[in-house]
Amino acid sequence: MHAAQRGGQVSMEIVPVWKKVTPELSSELIAMWARNSALPDPTRAAERAQQAVAVGRDDEGRIWGVGTAVLGIVPSFGQPTYLYRQFFDVGARGLKQTMPFLNAIRDTLEAYNASLPKPESVGVMIELQNDDMAVRYQDMYEAEAKAHFIGWSPRGRQLRMMYFKDARIMLPFDAVPRKRPVAAS
Repeated sequence: MHAAQRGGQVSMEIVPVWKKVTPELSSELIAMWARNSALPDPTRAAERAQQAVAVGRDDEGRIWGVGTAVLGIVPSFGQPTYLYRQFFDVGARGLKQTMPFLNAIRDTLEAYNASLPKPESVGVMIELQNDDMAVRYQDMYEAEAKAHFIGWSPRGRQLRMMYFKDARIMLPFDAVPRKRPVAAS
C-alpha cells in the first residue's frame, strides 16, 4: 500500500485489488465513473470494474482513482502485455498522483505475473491520452515510471512500455522457426 501526503496529513492511499474485485467495489467504481461522466453505460462500467488493478481512496474511504488492465497483444508490438488505463476523479487531478499510482499498478501486476507458473505478460503498456503528459514526457526512457517509448498508437498517441524485471520475448506458437526441408540437388 502506498500513501501520498496533502496538507501534512495522509489523505490518499493506493490499494491493490487485482483479481479481488468484490460486488461492493464494483458498485463504487461504477458510481465514480458515472459521477465523472466517464463510463455512463453501466454494462461497460461493470465489465471495466472487473479489470481493476488498484484503487485510490481518500481519508474518508472514497475512491478518487482507478487503474484497470486487460491482457492483450498490440499487433505492432507482438508481445502479451497488460494494456493499462488510468482514471482519476476530477477532484484528484493535479495532485501529483499519476506516477505513484502508475508505479503501484506496475508493481502489483509484476508481482502477480511473477507468481504464475508461466508468465503471461512482458510488462504494462500505456497509451498517453493526456496531451499535457505527452508534451511533458519526451525522453525515450522515463526513469520515474521505468517506461520506454515504443512508438505511436493508431490514434497518434505515444505508446509507453514498462517491462517487468527479467521479462523475455515470448514467441507465439506459430512463430517458432521450423526446419525447412533441404532441396535436393
